[in-house]
Amino acid sequence: MYHLTVETPDDWWEVEALYDLCFAPGREALSSYRLRDGVPAQAGLSHVARDGDGILAGAIRYWPVRVGEVPALLLGPVAVHPTRQGEGLGRQLIETSLEAAAPLGWARVMLVGDAPYYNRFGFARLDDVIMPPPTNPDRVLGRAMVPGAWDGITGDVQRLD
Repeated sequence: MYHLTVETPDDWWEVEALYDLCFAPGREALSSYRLRDGVPAQAGLSHVARDGDGILAGAIRYWPVRVGEVPALLLGPVAVHPTRQGEGLGRQLIETSLEAAAPLGWARVMLVGDAPYYNRFGFARLDDVIMPPPTNPDRVLGRAMVPGAWDGITGDVQRLD
């Protein structure tokens, strides 16, 4: 059994170590990291999952961005320790954190990821939303937290400073 809690500053180093373990070297060179540089993760939405012994098993973070002049959340990264994969923890992290987004006033969430995985969480391709290059446009996905939130939204994804 895992306990999901909102990430705190005390979790930071463990979460970073998990991301280093789960993702390729140079992960911070990806264009999505330019949107995160110097911007704190969105308070109340980034979560960690720990087992009964308090060992970190997974983490998810969110970042404020804007598409044109419209605010949105950028989901990611989400990671589950390799020894804990296949237990549904990724799903639990995504669903729990998304449930918290709308009550905090967020209408739209986006990410860069594999559509076959994220479609099950209500994400679909955002045809007119442009991530910084070299992002593959087929991997730019969004979910409306309120009906119609992505309707008519177009433009470049930028830092929300």
